[in-house]
Amino acid sequence: MRALSGGDVADEPVLDISDRTTTDGERGLLGLAVSPGGDELYVSYTNLDGDSRLDAYAVDGGVVDPGSRRELLAVDQPYSNHNGGNVVLGPDGMLYLGLGDGGSAGDPQGNGQDRSTLLGSLLRIDPRPTGDDAYSIPEGNPFVGEGDARPEIWAYGLRNPWRFSFDRETGDLWIADVGQSALEEINFAPAGEGAGANYGWNLREGTEPYNGGQRPDRNVDPIGQYSHDDGCSITGGFVYRGQALPALRGAYVYTDLCAGDLRALAQRDGEVTQQAGLGVDVAQPVSFGEGPDGELYVLSLSGDVLRLAPG
Repeated sequence: MRALSGGDVADEPVLDISDRTTTDGERGLLGLAVSPGGDELYVSYTNLDGDSRLDAYAVDGGVVDPGSRRELLAVDQPYSNHNGGNVVLGPDGMLYLGLGDGGSAGDPQGNGQDRSTLLGSLLRIDPRPTGDDAYSIPEGNPFVGEGDARPEIWAYGLRNPWRFSFDRETGDLWIADVGQSALEEINFAPAGEGAGANYGWNLREGTEPYNGGQRPDRNVDPIGQYSHDDGCSITGGFVYRGQALPALRGAYVYTDLCAGDLRALAQRDGEVTQQAGLGVDVAQPVSFGEGPDGELYVLSLSGDVLRLAPG
């Protein structure tokens, strides 16, 4: 991983984990986050055995110490796809990690609706160690002390939450969940809400039953969805809070890996008020980035990093 500044990519890597991961299929370096004080870097990736790992590294003066690696979380993956892996510092200072259902097709292990596993869930942890534990469970996690449910789980019923983000202005949570064979979905939780939400998979795909499944407990329908007539795999982005494109402010910007066209969705009180294409196409867009000024960047599998700007 390398630093990008002023449009220039640094020659030397900030951190090199190429000996710990693989770029095979949907595996590899999957997510990065930096602690609020800038003194720790959180790295989410697939290890050489194909399992999910979340590590923390000490940062001093902007320099990462490779020898400081501290394993926060280790999750076995039964298949090579749907690993998720995005990691984000929430507005509450807690660390959120999205994990897919474990892979294959149709969630054969039923992980999406099984709260005894971390798979198929959005996790919320405090990355500060406590006692012999590498992290602690934050106050407010919905399933603490609830039977066999894992206390790290914040929300569940997700197939592959490849990219999710918080609105930097409101704290609202947006989760783009990759669909199975029919629907791609965008899930939404207003700031302060969403604890314990069940987004339906594998009993539902978007707003539709999957394989005859009934609506589960705690089910929350997506705020937006589209069929595979319009794409194949959603790539979630951010709510735009920059200055360069004032007409776009407050809209959630996303795209699709296959279709490649940038799209925007606006909402009010959890209801969609407007959806539109932005008239911009990107070849195989796989992720977004948000600058400190709120401007957005799109990352392509071709290696390009593109900035949204007036035409």
